[in-house]
Amino acid sequence: MDYDRAGPLTSFDDDVLPQLAGLPSDPIELCRVAQSLVVLPNLADGFGIAEARHEERSIRPASDIVRRLAELDARPLVEDRPFDRRVVGTCRHFAALACALLRHQGIPARARAGFATYFVPDKYLDHWIVEHRHPDEGRWVRVDPEILGFPYVDAPDDLQPGEFLTGGEAWTLCREGSADPDLFGVDGAPHAWGIAEVRGNAVRDLAALNKLEMLPWDEWGRMNESYAGLTGPDYDALMDRIAATCASDDPLAIADLYASDDLSVPLSMIV
Repeated sequence: MDYDRAGPLTSFDDDVLPQLAGLPSDPIELCRVAQSLVVLPNLADGFGIAEARHEERSIRPASDIVRRLAELDARPLVEDRPFDRRVVGTCRHFAALACALLRHQGIPARARAGFATYFVPDKYLDHWIVEHRHPDEGRWVRVDPEILGFPYVDAPDDLQPGEFLTGGEAWTLCREGSADPDLFGVDGAPHAWGIAEVRGNAVRDLAALNKLEMLPWDEWGRMNESYAGLTGPDYDALMDRIAATCASDDPLAIADLYASDDLSVPLSMIV
């Protein structure tokens, strides 16, 4: 998988390229640029952002995000902008923008969907991060661009094992009995907790590894049935395959598994 090249949602169209002028080449500095472009919905009101602008969190393509940013402030992305001129987005937007900027600079990168352990003690909160490939150490470095400069963890620019779990990693822990599925969910959404949330992020993470960084609430295939409690052992066996395949880091196996009808994102959700 050529993670140094953009996918459908992380490409930058020609008309937005002027906004990318002056981008740094360092991966963490690129993640800091992404951090400076997004404001979380729960903070938006405090910066005088109108409720209607919360719809911005449903923007999927990076080019469309940059177009919206240009409408709010036409200066290049690297220049400081006040919070009310940032796009209203979720953790996925921090991660997807960071991924897009990294790939634009030729740095292998991929967004990951899963759960963070560092926001609420003893809880696994629905979250997205980005990984970049270390050029010398030959490993994927996990970065949480949303919390750079904040003391949630010692090194948000190089998350340690267990601080963030991909959907597949979370599924494996739950399957082994090492974690309680009821502790996995969406902060502020009492209904969105449990094993279905783990399954959902396992599927979204597989899509992200195939360079389709979907929204945290996007559902396709049998995900709707899973959230409704209507899937059975066969779907759980599929989750086992997803977890093992993503953990293998084998690009061909990841692409082959994603190509199944249950797991591929419908084209209507991409364009």
